[in-house]
Amino acid sequence: MPAWYRKSILEAAAELETDLTTGLTHSTAAGRLEKYGPNELQAQQGPTVWQKILSQLKDFLILLLLGAAVISLFLGETSDAIVIFLVVVLNTVLGVVQELKAEKALSALEELTAPLAKVHREGQTREVAAKELVPGDLILLEAGDFVPADARLVTADSLQVNESALTGESVPVAKEAEFTAAEDLPLGDQKNMVFKGTIVTFGRGRALVTGTGMDTELGRIAGLLQTGPEEKTPLQKRLDSFGKQIGLLAIGVCLFIFLVGILRGNRFYEMFLVAVSLAVAAIPEGLPAIITIVLALGVQRMAGQKAIIRRLPAVETLGSATVICSDKTGTLTQNAMTVRRIVTGTADYAVTGEGLKAEGEFRRGEAPVTVEEQPLLDLILKIGALCNDAEFLPEEAQIIGDPTEGALVVAAAKAGMTRKELQATYPRTQEYPFDSVRKRMSTVHQGTLVPKLAGEKGEDRHWLLVKGAPDLVLENCQWWLGEDGPQELTAARKVELLKVNHQLATEALRVLAFAFRPDPPSGSPVEEVEKDLTFVGFMGMIDPPRPEAKAALQVCQEAGIAVKMITGDHRDTAVAIAEQLGLAGSTEAVLVGAELEALDGAELAQRVDGVSVFARVSPEHKVRIVDALKQNGAIVAMTGDGVNDAPALKKADIGAAMGQTGTDVAKETADMVLADDNFATIVRAVQEGRVIFENIKKTVYFLLSCNLGEIVTIFTAILLGWPVPLYPIQILWVNLVTDSLPALALGVDPPEGDIMKRPPLHPEEGLFDRKARMLLGVFGVFIAAVTLTAFRLGLRESVPKGETMAFATLGLCQLVHAYNFRSLTTSLWRRGIFQNKQLVWASATSAFLHLIVFFTPWLRGIFRTELLPLNDWLIVCGLALTPLLMGEIWKLVAKGGPESD
Repeated sequence: MPAWYRKSILEAAAELETDLTTGLTHSTAAGRLEKYGPNELQAQQGPTVWQKILSQLKDFLILLLLGAAVISLFLGETSDAIVIFLVVVLNTVLGVVQELKAEKALSALEELTAPLAKVHREGQTREVAAKELVPGDLILLEAGDFVPADARLVTADSLQVNESALTGESVPVAKEAEFTAAEDLPLGDQKNMVFKGTIVTFGRGRALVTGTGMDTELGRIAGLLQTGPEEKTPLQKRLDSFGKQIGLLAIGVCLFIFLVGILRGNRFYEMFLVAVSLAVAAIPEGLPAIITIVLALGVQRMAGQKAIIRRLPAVETLGSATVICSDKTGTLTQNAMTVRRIVTGTADYAVTGEGLKAEGEFRRGEAPVTVEEQPLLDLILKIGALCNDAEFLPEEAQIIGDPTEGALVVAAAKAGMTRKELQATYPRTQEYPFDSVRKRMSTVHQGTLVPKLAGEKGEDRHWLLVKGAPDLVLENCQWWLGEDGPQELTAARKVELLKVNHQLATEALRVLAFAFRPDPPSGSPVEEVEKDLTFVGFMGMIDPPRPEAKAALQVCQEAGIAVKMITGDHRDTAVAIAEQLGLAGSTEAVLVGAELEALDGAELAQRVDGVSVFARVSPEHKVRIVDALKQNGAIVAMTGDGVNDAPALKKADIGAAMGQTGTDVAKETADMVLADDNFATIVRAVQEGRVIFENIKKTVYFLLSCNLGEIVTIFTAILLGWPVPLYPIQILWVNLVTDSLPALALGVDPPEGDIMKRPPLHPEEGLFDRKARMLLGVFGVFIAAVTLTAFRLGLRESVPKGETMAFATLGLCQLVHAYNFRSLTTSLWRRGIFQNKQLVWASATSAFLHLIVFFTPWLRGIFRTELLPLNDWLIVCGLALTPLLMGEIWKLVAKGGPESD
């Protein structure tokens, strides 16, 4: 892009063919809109609905199910094939619908951003949609505006712009229209430019649009984000691995049984049917759909808690996160400068209250005080509010203007003062705007501002009120104000005051000094006017932490999740916030951007785990930090709101953007959007992610142990030379009706009490550790033994009765078995039978459906069952209850089951 900051105003206007007085004509603007396109970022092309459907169908388990359905059709088992196809359709529809719902929710969020811009065309100022701006447009900017496009300034009246979204620096940048650079400059030093996505905090100006859409600094970063492959989440990787293992197991067992049967002289068709039965038994048909539903329900719960998930499996990733890298400004802090300390010549006051609220009190020591009792406190608050151009809207909790000046107005509001009332009482008669050389602002007001000094003139007296950099203000002071009036500011007293300023600065407070002068000379240069000042005091302010952030971070730390604060602010500011949040425990835990720059990739990877605070970092540094953490095996979550966060949001395993203050680029890049911009929502998301993954494990373990029981049942019967105890359609019925409903209920099991006190799941750990495999093996064999016992008892009368008893026992015993997985470590009696109401209803419904098969004549024909007498049902029910006893014995012997160390 051209270096517009190196061109003068006239050169830029000539190159853009714009009249600086009237702006573009409507016809010229329309032509340029046709040429350059709308002023909006191009979202990365997402997959179509058909591509989403194909993506769902590529799942390994789904492919195996489709294969089993095709084989069933060839064998004439139409019922089996239809059921399998229905499962595949259900899974696909759920997955695609959830993706579309998430995209729709994000689109609705994006529509909340203000899309208008003020533009001067054909000599008239009008508001147009920001997307209609074109290069050469003359736009108007004032405090509170979002900058709608990159532009070269034409005028700048005390214009200041908050560029934290691009640079990470929270202090607004003073702009100069007349400045022309003689050499290449970084973005943060281009004082004659404004950039799309930044915010005007003070003053006003006019600017020539130089770039729109993707031809802006914002667009350039957005373009960089559209490169690179998408990484799979841990859940996707584990389920892929799980599906392949199950598929290979099914193929291996089927081939083995098929060959054994052929070698023993069984008929080819019979053994092929047995092989299909085994394949159906081996594959948990309901698993893909159940996992999709569990994730979808979790996403809906999170949306209700202000966390919008953009990709279905991403919710689990946050639950597995081992590190959270958080931007400071607006994420851990309130993004609202707040006065914390006021020091006058005789007293030190603490100021309470959070955020942009006129609520709080002033404390001298431990005791609260009122401004009526403290005249110097009253005076410094009035000076801060009068020598000020910011507006505070308490009902909207909003500042119009510079955030530092806004902090002074809010501090005065806590004492019951409003700027409007003060301006009416002490009208402004003159002003000397802030500039970067003097580093102070002065205004002149009329009235009895300092009663002790009003004298004979009373209300007719004029007062020069000054605020600015402490050292420069003190240089111009000859007096300091005490309880008894002005006193001479000696060299020793000035040193004492400078020490106070230094102490406040070491506490990471941004300090301003306040002074006044009665009856300043009129018509004199500002250098003469701002002499012989009387020093009143200091105000120290900071962008404070969110009240809920510390508790949220503590929960994360208890959960074994390392939290790292990454910011563009100075070391002292970053450390002060980190200490308030409980993040920084030592100086070794802080790394500054310049120090980071000196480290190569290997050195950074060695140090990154021990660092809690990264200060003065650039967007490139953030990406390097994420890379180093991932190199050490961490699953990294990154929170942020600015454009400068977006590359790291993309690189992290999961990115969480702010929905209210977040830029479009950040939200489009993120996996999750926090609609309330609240860091505490991260904690709820972490918990929800852990609960979902824990419940998915319960579901997988339950289904797999059931399927393993079916495999062992058929396998053992074949090896023993018995008839096959279960038909394929019976296995499908058990898997899809008596297994799937309880499995789905386990997927929404209420969280266990210690879910946020466990360490995160190791990134390399699979679904099955050694004890889990042992648990599944024990239960699989036990279910097979129970089923074969029922089969053998019925076989004494006939094969059909043996098959009926085996089918009845298998279905009911698996319903009972579901309760074993209410907890993988805790006895069911402690966990509670009825706490999961969904499981109670699911098991009751499944039992009812299962029994209908045996008591409905036409269904008995389809499922090849017989009507059993009461004594056989007593045997079936007795056998069906035994897995519950086995589960309690297992947990007692294993002392915590598969999850314990």
